[in-house]
This record gives sequence, structure tokens and C-alpha cells, in this order.
Amino acid sequence: MSDRPRRTNEYTVTPTSERYKQCLFEWLVAHAPLWNQINYRRLDQYFDPDGNVWDAEYTDLYDKYALVLGKATCQQVARKNADAWRSHFALLETYHSDAPSITEKPSPPGFKGNRDDGYELYGLVRNDLYEFDWDEHRSTLEFGVGEVLEEKYDFDHNERITLEVRGNPQWDGDDARLELVYDEAADTLRVKHPVRIRPDRLREQRLDAFTHTLDPENTMHAAAIDVGANNTLAIVTTTGETAVYHARLEFERFQALSELIAELQSQLPADQYTSPRIQRVYERRGERRDHSRDAGVKHAVDWLLERNVCTVYVGDLTGVLETHWSAVVNEKTHGFWSHRQLVDRLELTLGDVGITVEQVSEAESSSACPECGSENVSREGDLFRCRDCALDAHSDVVGAWNLLQAREGPMARPAALSAGRGRDGSDNSSECDGTYWEWDGHDWRPAVFGKQSSPVDQPSVGKPASSQPG
Repeated sequence: MSDRPRRTNEYTVTPTSERYKQCLFEWLVAHAPLWNQINYRRLDQYFDPDGNVWDAEYTDLYDKYALVLGKATCQQVARKNADAWRSHFALLETYHSDAPSITEKPSPPGFKGNRDDGYELYGLVRNDLYEFDWDEHRSTLEFGVGEVLEEKYDFDHNERITLEVRGNPQWDGDDARLELVYDEAADTLRVKHPVRIRPDRLREQRLDAFTHTLDPENTMHAAAIDVGANNTLAIVTTTGETAVYHARLEFERFQALSELIAELQSQLPADQYTSPRIQRVYERRGERRDHSRDAGVKHAVDWLLERNVCTVYVGDLTGVLETHWSAVVNEKTHGFWSHRQLVDRLELTLGDVGITVEQVSEAESSSACPECGSENVSREGDLFRCRDCALDAHSDVVGAWNLLQAREGPMARPAALSAGRGRDGSDNSSECDGTYWEWDGHDWRPAVFGKQSSPVDQPSVGKPASSQPG
């Protein structure tokens, strides 16, 4: 079971009562000190020439922390710390290999804050001590705490903390250890729900779920994906269907956290560059970006499976970014989406469901008209126009169209090419047909015409004053 690949669902959660909220934060606060003390003992062995990190003794800490966390949670903290050390040694082995893929010597696992500056707030729940019961993207999550907290908050026999969960499970599989994380920047609690999947069954399960509704004859098709900066993905299939995943709103959220980081850095002493809070905002910024990216890839793969796509050509930007794209686009592609990570995620997820992936160079993919072949074209942002045949199209869709024709040969004009739909309100429809998608903080949903979409309101949990770490 442990060899199965893992995928992680992510949700937002809210305690169902003020009493549970106060208790929850006290439970969260106790995790980091336990981690720090276990890690300190392993570090002590690590720097001892005769020591062995796996010989470090820490079971005595269970007697102290189990009263708050519960013994099962103490074990999960120790196991998570052991996982971090195993990863460190694996990186060291790579660093010292004959052909290292990393150039900086890895540092051992660190500490999760301190009493003075505050602890990182997170919690762990063993895989057999929780369960979800989903109903319209809502569920509850229940788990127990230590007897000290049960007494303090007057829990009845077998009473457990109860949270309301909001989200959309992207992956289905066997539950692994669950993690709760407090997002200080957004004042929000999030759940990371890892599952172990069975790759050999994924494609069959997904295709069964879709029942080939769009292609009853089960004909297999191909598609091309243009990986962009303003738009995460633009897809064209050989049947002429298109899908565009807009990234602008998520980039604005990314920039807002970047501005918060800059503001916090400006308040630091002259000789200090970072702080635990700044590090947490950095981590949250990356986690949000990665969550929307991974969910977008998952959504796109389901969209492709629904259309019986068996081969996908993915645009390869190697050697293209620096020579053809603007500095702003390079900043988005390298810093925001991280093009290489996005392509890697695409290949991994498409491979999981049995779709063949081939990378194709994107050089010149948007500099020629895919309909008439003319290079007498103009491109500005999402707008692509051919001056010879008057094709007016979405530039990223044009890129995917050209990639597809380079491999599959000439094809009819794809549907829904206009770049203005869903952006400037020029279309009189109230909602698109699913060709254009935007991230709302939870899911990728059809873009709304005539107005700019905004993130779904996040539940505010508020950190109780009595539970402030340190």
C-alpha cells in the first residue's frame, strides 16, 4: 500500500462552535513544541560524531503531550519528523552522488517557531481516526483530543471536536494521515487530505463515471495544451473543443501576499531579512498557488477523459521564454506558476490515467495563423488577429491549435475562439458554457460574463487570544 502514489485534497474548515474553536487552537499550539523537542534530540545525535538520529529517545515526551494532543497524535508528530529526516538523508545522498541534481548541501529538518515569536499552527490526525461524509461539497470532520482539553472544555463521553468542511475532493483513494494548517494571512483553517491512489484503476473509474456521454462510439482523440502565464492552460482537441483556465485572479491573490511579505519585511530591523510570520506567508503563498494549479490540472484531465482523449501534446517552453516573451510574462511563468512544475504535474496526472504525453516546442506556435498559415498577425495579451484572413482568436488557443496541427495535421476551426468572452462583457450571455474556467478559491468554475469574478468568501476562524503561542 505504501508504494501507491499519493495525491492531496485540500479543503477549508470551520469549527462548529466557539467552544470547539478555542479547544482546537490549544490543540494546534501543542504540536510545534513537541516537534521541536523531538527534532532537538535528533539534531543532538546528528551532530554527535558517534550518534545516530534513529537512536534518539523521545517517548518520555508522550507522557507530557498526550494529555493535550492524545497519544495517537503524539505518534503522528514523531512519524512526520522521521519522514522529514528520511527526506533529508535522501537529499544528502543525491548531493554526494556522482551526478548530483542539487548543488547546495541540504540542511537538516528545522524547528517550527518558538515561544517568543510564535509557533507554526498545524495538527495531525491518524488515518483511522477521522472520516468524511460529503454532501454537495460539504462534510464534517471529527477527531479526539487529550484528556486535559476534554476536561477543560467539558467534553461529554466520546465527544470530539467537530469541524465543518468545504471543498471538492479531487482524488479518491485510501486515506493517509490528515493535516490541519492555520493560514495566518487569510485567518483560515485548511485541511490537507492525502490519499493513496491506484493508478491502474483511475482511467477505468473516471471513464465509467463519465460514461462517454460526449462520444457514445468511444472514438479516441488527441489534444494539445498551451501552458501560459495569463492563462494556466489552453486546450484544443481534434474534435474542435476548447478549454481555457484563466490565471489572472489567482495571480492577483499571489501578488497581494507578495505585497504583504514586502510590508512585513519593511518593518524588520535593518540586520534582519525574515521572520517566522514572513516564512509562513511565503509558505501560504506557495501552497495556494500549488493548490489552484494542481486542481486545475486535475480538472483538465477529467475534461480530457470525458472527451476520450488518449494523446496530449504539451507545449515545451525551453529556449522560448527568454527570447520571445516579455519580462512580465517571464516573472509570472517562473515565479508564479513555475512552468517546469506545471508541466511535471501535467505529465504525472495524465500518466496516472493512461493518457500519453508528448512535449512539443512552442517556438513560433503563436506567430503564425493556424487557419491560413500567414505570419502577418498581431498578438496583444490574449488577443490574436490575422490581418490576411481576419481570424480573431484567443492567443493561447491559437498556440494549442498550432501545436495540435503540427502533430495531427490540418483540422477545422475550433469552437469558442474569441478572447473577449468572459473578460470584457462583450458577450450578452450571462454565463459561459464551460469553455472558460476561473479559480474561485475552491474549484475551477465557468467564468462569469460581464463582470469580474471574485474569490469565494473564506470562513474566518479567528485565532483566540488565549491560544496565542508563546
